[in-house]
Amino acid sequence: MKFIGRKREIELLKALRSRKMAALVVIKGRRRIGKSRLAAEFSQGERFINITGMTPEPGTTAQDQRNLFSHQMETAFQKPTTKFQDWMDGLSQLSAYLTNEPTVILFDEISWMGSLDPTFIPKLKVWWDQDLQHRQNVILIFCGSVSTWIEANILKSTSFFGRISQVIELSPLSIYESNTFLNQLGFKGSDLDRFKLLSVLGGIPWYLEQVSPNETADQTIHRLCFENKGLLTIEFDRIFHDLFSHKGEVYKNMMISLNEGMKTLGEIRQTINYHKSGTLSSLMGHLIIAGFVTQFPQWSIRTGKVRRQSLYRISDPYMRFYLKYIAPNLDKIEKGHITDMGNLPGYKTMMGFQVESLLLQNRNDILQTIGIKPADIIYDNPYIQLASTRQKGCQIDYLVQTTTNNLYACEFKFRQGELKKDIINEVSEKINALNKPKGYAVVPVLFHVGGVSEPVEESRFFYRIVNTGDLLEAPG
Repeated sequence: MKFIGRKREIELLKALRSRKMAALVVIKGRRRIGKSRLAAEFSQGERFINITGMTPEPGTTAQDQRNLFSHQMETAFQKPTTKFQDWMDGLSQLSAYLTNEPTVILFDEISWMGSLDPTFIPKLKVWWDQDLQHRQNVILIFCGSVSTWIEANILKSTSFFGRISQVIELSPLSIYESNTFLNQLGFKGSDLDRFKLLSVLGGIPWYLEQVSPNETADQTIHRLCFENKGLLTIEFDRIFHDLFSHKGEVYKNMMISLNEGMKTLGEIRQTINYHKSGTLSSLMGHLIIAGFVTQFPQWSIRTGKVRRQSLYRISDPYMRFYLKYIAPNLDKIEKGHITDMGNLPGYKTMMGFQVESLLLQNRNDILQTIGIKPADIIYDNPYIQLASTRQKGCQIDYLVQTTTNNLYACEFKFRQGELKKDIINEVSEKINALNKPKGYAVVPVLFHVGGVSEPVEESRFFYRIVNTGDLLEAPG
């Protein structure tokens, strides 16, 4: 398939070619997001050495990792290699095979490669300092799914301080790029069908690759998520096993606590009955680094300053969908009892929340559609105003405060069929409840999929009425 997106990342990597010494790069991102594919695409026309760590199954040893490293070198260079018991010997052997030819070396799943040997990182650092960095035509790339290990052992390690030339963090593909992906696969569905798929699969390339052009969106979702041993039925446990190992249950419980909506750290602690200590914030940081949760700082509209409390929300569409609809129905799925997803309680409402998560992942597109310049933004996040004796409570799907004293209150709706005039009353209640300073204006914006009725259009209540289907097309 034609490589889609990542133009900026490719440009950053190409810029390293002008260096007179080797370059060290770290590519971060959640599992299945295309880190190794990016490295391979960048190295087109050059020698590409891809060495991958072994999946850490029970019984895997540090020597198993070194043996696999040796075997992959033999395959890559078509030269016999000897098994080694010390990483320094293996890395030196790799150096001996290098020439002056431009070469990209990828250490994929580096956390698996080195986590069982405490000498791996120190020896990797010595190898880089004494040998590799002096080779002008070499780019060494580290990547892996266990972002927390890379963060602790490479990005924040004194061993590699000042040595990393570029850190690239891959986000999901944009809505437009994801739609281009679907088109390339031959998918023919409507805008509604496309948003159904993207609201479950997100912009994760490997998930999108599973879409069949011979199925409807509902058939694809059913095959992947509601059939016994479906790829996304078992994906969640694989992710948590690979990323968090024996601590996976704690992280799962934290995710489950966020399943019903945004919460503060204190509310999460109370929900999962976690002891009071500083470790919960650290664990939450791991989920954020892994790309599954987003922290939304709350702020005072009056002062424009961030408040101490932050809200946390599951930002990964697949994770939200798994916890809400796949996990509670695993027993039925194994028995083949789910034949019509539409009969699941609250399924259509949940799809609305899924689209909301997708849109929040693509907030730059939202801002461009509304016509807001990033330089004019003070804060932009989902916003919750708690009820008190002095004010009503309200929740805004996405609130943008600008330097011009405007508050853009964005409402996301995902319904099949036109929105009627009651949407105006619904948004009006939120706006009237919002405690805003004198002189500020609240500007309502509506994002929809199924259309709006003429009375809504003619009311001129909304500053913008945006058909989210427009986001499927190239940004203008």
